[in-house]
Amino acid sequence: MKLAPYTEIQTDWPASGRHILASHDAETIVVYQAYRPEIGRHAAKNQRFGGEFSFGRMSWIKPNFLWMMYRSGWGTKEGQEVTLAITIPRSLFDEILAVAVPSAFDASRDRDPDNWKGALDSSEVRLQWDPDHAPDGSPLQRRAVQLGLRGEILRRYAEREVIRIADISDFVAEQREFQRDPAKLMVPAETIYRPQREDAAENIGLESWEATSLP
Repeated sequence: MKLAPYTEIQTDWPASGRHILASHDAETIVVYQAYRPEIGRHAAKNQRFGGEFSFGRMSWIKPNFLWMMYRSGWGTKEGQEVTLAITIPRSLFDEILAVAVPSAFDASRDRDPDNWKGALDSSEVRLQWDPDHAPDGSPLQRRAVQLGLRGEILRRYAEREVIRIADISDFVAEQREFQRDPAKLMVPAETIYRPQREDAAENIGLESWEATSLP
């Protein structure tokens, strides 16, 4: 996992707007999830999800490390003690973005609430844009994305197309000590992610950013 000092890398991130921050290269992207030890350690050991992992419920992925840290309390919340960094193909991630349906009705995107509700009920991917957060948990103007998966696309993500699953809980515990001392904080090297599929970018309402550079 390539790391960078938080105080240096965050200067290249936009302060506001809808953007995806992620560790990625030309072929892959890393997303994060946090689970209780029985699920997280099983996934890291077997390099696929299984065991006590439930395919009958929606599973949420987050490409932004600090957004995951905010939601899991830096790995301290019950049931979120094990943090996983999951590498998947960009092609799969872009497909997920292209078919995602917002969890809440957006009049600027959908004119008919009934059509949106029907699409939401049938979709295998739910989209949420939420306030991003600084390491200490304070909210930012920038938005962070999280995506809920279920059905066949969850199976593909969790079993068939996953490339690598790394348990980074020890790293999270080390860096947790610096969440209020950002000068010492190291984070995964994340840059603005732009889908290779324009329909994916359009579907989730990504905003342009001059510093975007595709690997």
